[in-house]
Amino acid sequence: MPIEIAILGWGAVLLIVQIFIAGHFKTKQYGKNWNIGPRDKDMPPLNPVAGRAKRAQDNFLETFPVAIVALLGVVLAERTSTMTALGGGLWLVMRIAYVPVYLAGVSGIRTVIFLVSLVGLLLVLWPLLLP
Repeated sequence: MPIEIAILGWGAVLLIVQIFIAGHFKTKQYGKNWNIGPRDKDMPPLNPVAGRAKRAQDNFLETFPVAIVALLGVVLAERTSTMTALGGGLWLVMRIAYVPVYLAGVSGIRTVIFLVSLVGLLLVLWPLLLP
C-alpha cells in the first residue's frame, strides 16, 4: 500500500480526534443535556478554548479535501515519489502539531505550522500539475 494512502487514513483519524476534542469542550461548556439533545436553542458564544477547538477543526476541514485529492490523486496517477511521501508526512505532522498549539492560544507559531502544512500539500500536488 502506498504511504500516501496510509497518510490519508491517519488524516481521517485526526479528523475524528478533532471532532471529539471540539465536542468535549462544547459539552463541558453547554452540558451533557445539550450534547444529547436536539440543539434547537441558540447558545451563547463558545468560551475561548472551546472556540479554538472548533476553529481548529474547521481549519482542518478546509484543507483535508485538498489533501484527499492530492494524496489519492498521486496514487491513482501513479505519480507517487519520495517527494509526495515526504510532503504528505509533513502535512500530517504539521496538522497534528496545529491542534495543541491552537488550543493553547499560541498565535505566530500556529500560523507558521499551518503554512508549513500547506507546503507539504504543494509537494504532493506538484506531480499532478505537471503534464
